Amino acid sequence: MSFYALIPAAGSGSRAGGGGAALKQAPKQYQPVNSIPLIAHTLIVLAREPRISKLFVVLSPGDVWWDNYEWQGWEDRITVLRCGGTTRAETVLNGLEAMADQCSADDWVLVHDAARPCLPGEMLKKLLDEAGEDAVGGLLAVPVADTLKRDDGASRVDATVPRAGLWQAQTPQMFRHGMLRQALRAAGSDITDEASAIEQLGLHPRLVECDSRNIKVTFPQDLLLAGLILQHLND
Repeated sequence: MSFYALIPAAGSGSRAGGGGAALKQAPKQYQPVNSIPLIAHTLIVLAREPRISKLFVVLSPGDVWWDNYEWQGWEDRITVLRCGGTTRAETVLNGLEAMADQCSADDWVLVHDAARPCLPGEMLKKLLDEAGEDAVGGLLAVPVADTLKRDDGASRVDATVPRAGLWQAQTPQMFRHGMLRQALRAAGSDITDEASAIEQLGLHPRLVECDSRNIKVTFPQDLLLAGLILQHLND
């Protein structure tokens, strides 16, 4: 049994200021954070974990940015798969299909957002320890602390949603290669995270508590926040 990381990085990141089709503005995964591309921070923490055998980075077939950077010292740990789809689910499933000849159905795959550069190393180890002993697998998540409001469709409050028992899903999300491939094939391309696909099989992934440092860069201001968090993590 082995552990592999799969990083879907085929999106344009338009909300964070990524250019998508515009070559003058790179997607958010290539935006600089503390002088290096955002995705480099994401890969570093995964590459430092000795239990992870290989990192599979799934890019868009038309990605023109990856080759502009040097990934020195990581060549033997990273495999680039240029088979990204139009949705996250398609990208992850395409990646799982492409890596199938390099792993077994029982091997663990940690799917981690390219735009989560601040994953603390101790939280990654916690996920491997706890979900690795689980029959289903699991994901990093944070208990919801804020009061939640449901919109009525006209920017007014329709209802307050009780937060008891609610968690905010993060990544990595870690499942067996064969189980996850089966789940995503059945779930379709609109599923927003891997745990949701596993749930549709009638299974219950383990929630492994993380914290708010593991942010997902979505908007331009998140790049600055990520830089500050990374400075703290690296002190």
